[in-house]
Amino acid sequence: MIRSIALFALAGLVSFPVVAEETGPPWSMADAYHDADEMAAVRKAMLMHHGAMRQVSVMADRLELQSSDAGDALVWDGNGWYGGDVDKLWLKSEGTYSLETDAVEDAEVQALWSHAISPYFDLQGGIRYDLEPKGRTHAVLGLQGLAPYWFEVDAAAFLSSEGDLTARIETEYEVRLTQRLILQPRVEAEFAAQDIPDLETGSGLTSLDAGLRLRYEFVREFAPYIGVEWQGSFGGTADYLEAAGEETDRTAFVAGVRTWF
Repeated sequence: MIRSIALFALAGLVSFPVVAEETGPPWSMADAYHDADEMAAVRKAMLMHHGAMRQVSVMADRLELQSSDAGDALVWDGNGWYGGDVDKLWLKSEGTYSLETDAVEDAEVQALWSHAISPYFDLQGGIRYDLEPKGRTHAVLGLQGLAPYWFEVDAAAFLSSEGDLTARIETEYEVRLTQRLILQPRVEAEFAAQDIPDLETGSGLTSLDAGLRLRYEFVREFAPYIGVEWQGSFGGTADYLEAAGEETDRTAFVAGVRTWF
């Protein structure tokens, strides 16, 4: 009893430092013992090494030659981004250059701001500009990420400066046959909410591309591939092609390279 009374008396005489204010965040507790500016620099460095750092990535997902009954064409589909885990600036571009007509058939570029809305999906918004055809500008709202069972999904809706509403969805899946040999099924579908006579596009499902690509990763950043792809048009879009004497579906053999850094 005498020992307990002595301890309480000593506690009343000795003042202890306040560890942290109740209103401060948990990581500010060390400020009671160390210089606040030094601790702020330490916290910033720690965050940079645990998810807050800025990174950059550039990828040519498809850089390929397509050969079909309609002729040969060069196709590109690439993107690049800069940012962190939550927010990124994305640049995307894709298009087709016909070797038969020696001209660009279609080409577009997108500038998008991307914000993570879950561990697996980003919400994206920005603008798209069509270099060919017609040079239209679109507002873009999309969703990109990794669906259950490891399906990569990129879906977007486009509202053009002419008031036309269209949409596109792409999905890919990677089957690892070995550590370096990968089989990649890929499907891309495009839709239109209305007829667009200027672009010879009908409403509904306008086109569907479904293909298989087999690539070999000599290194992770460089992988040549070969494959086959079926390309079809539907509805009013198919009617426009038939009226022009063109095919509404075809099979193309592809050879290309996938690279990134």
